[in-house]
Amino acid sequence: MPKTVDDFNKSRLRSSNITVVISISLVLFLVGLFGLILINAQKYSDYIKEQLVVEVYFDEYLDPRDSAKTLKLQQETFEKIKQQNYVKQARYISKQEATEIAKKQLGIDADALFEEDIFPASVEVTLKPEYVDPAKIDGVVNQLKALEGVKDVANDNKLTIDVYNNLNRILTWILAFSLLFLIVAIVLINNSIRLKIFSKRFIIKTMQLVGAKRRFILKPFIKEALVLGLIGSLIGLLALGGLWYYFTSQIGTPFVQDTNQYFFLVLIILFIGIFITVASTIFATWRFLRSNVDDLYYS
Repeated sequence: MPKTVDDFNKSRLRSSNITVVISISLVLFLVGLFGLILINAQKYSDYIKEQLVVEVYFDEYLDPRDSAKTLKLQQETFEKIKQQNYVKQARYISKQEATEIAKKQLGIDADALFEEDIFPASVEVTLKPEYVDPAKIDGVVNQLKALEGVKDVANDNKLTIDVYNNLNRILTWILAFSLLFLIVAIVLINNSIRLKIFSKRFIIKTMQLVGAKRRFILKPFIKEALVLGLIGSLIGLLALGGLWYYFTSQIGTPFVQDTNQYFFLVLIILFIGIFITVASTIFATWRFLRSNVDDLYYS
């Protein structure tokens, strides 16, 4: 049995809606993927910076035989170090522990070479990521040196600068690609909506010619755009969530544990999908409402 005109129009409308939804979901999936990469890249950058520790060595100005007093003064200095606003974590390393670390690093097990604990006690300081900066690290080192009970502070400035510059370069490129994909998302979703509205340009103009107000004509298109944008966004989020679940199940826990960042990313994707779809629908429909009948054949 041949299809009627209504059946053909319904089939074409359904196909058009499916195309728009797929376009929205695919584009938002890629945008969300780059969002996840950007969020975790920032956290990974902080993780790398936290591996660049600063070694603070105690001033051993007391008689070695007065070990109790020496230990007390070192503990007081250790507490001062932990209270500094740029310190994220501090670990006390005794002379005995320093000797054991040296043995492991040198690959020497013979106690004869280490009859005494010749290595000084120290504090291994992990700085907050924002202070692992070539412009701030020297000031941090000078502040640590100025603390009472501190003899010297060891820090590899060249390594800090290299790590800082390389991480910033990587984050800049990731951010640039994320913004590029956001622009691509806007363009692709806008083009999909314009093609959909273009196929209905004669219906829009006919409604206007028979006296329908512009608000009345726009209303069903906006409602449809809301639904399509929401469905496309949800499909993109489901695909993104499935991929992220598989990825994390293979490599373990992701760096970012703050669920607020993921929730914020979900809201952004929903907003982009719905806002661009509705805005593109309004602009495309408004264009045909303002055009002449003859222009519809050359649009």
